[in-house]
Amino acid sequence: MTDPLLGLGVVELVEALGAAKQTVAAAESLTAGLFTAAVASVPGSSAVLRGGLVVYATDLKATLAGVDPGRLATDGPVSESTAVALALGARTKCGADWGIGLTGVAGPSEQDGHPVGTVFLGIAGPDGTECEPLALGGERWEIRTTAVATAVSRLRDRVVERAAR
Repeated sequence: MTDPLLGLGVVELVEALGAAKQTVAAAESLTAGLFTAAVASVPGSSAVLRGGLVVYATDLKATLAGVDPGRLATDGPVSESTAVALALGARTKCGADWGIGLTGVAGPSEQDGHPVGTVFLGIAGPDGTECEPLALGGERWEIRTTAVATAVSRLRDRVVERAAR
């Protein structure tokens, strides 16, 4: 049986990270470790995967990933600033070249005024940080796997682009 996570482009991400001799870590809320599990599903991923933080509960975003509690209180757990802070926290706490931060609303109902499908993808790397807001459709599982697939794709593109310079 083929692992469905491998269909997300994660093999190509692991290959790109390996070729660049770089590593990744993630702090995940709505995906609850799915990004990290996807990377770990690739043989040889131990050379590029440093680790991950599952920060599903809001307080863990601060205590484990280092998100400023004041920022969490002001902007909320589902926000651009939180996604960026999660990415930075994963990168720093795990000693990785790249950090991924994923937060959002997978459903079944809205959270703090954010509709189901709202996702913020933070990426922290050697050249700085960025956040991409996503508006995803589908059921809970589809939102979560699409968020992971997008994170895999965006990170792969950044790693490849940086290596080409």
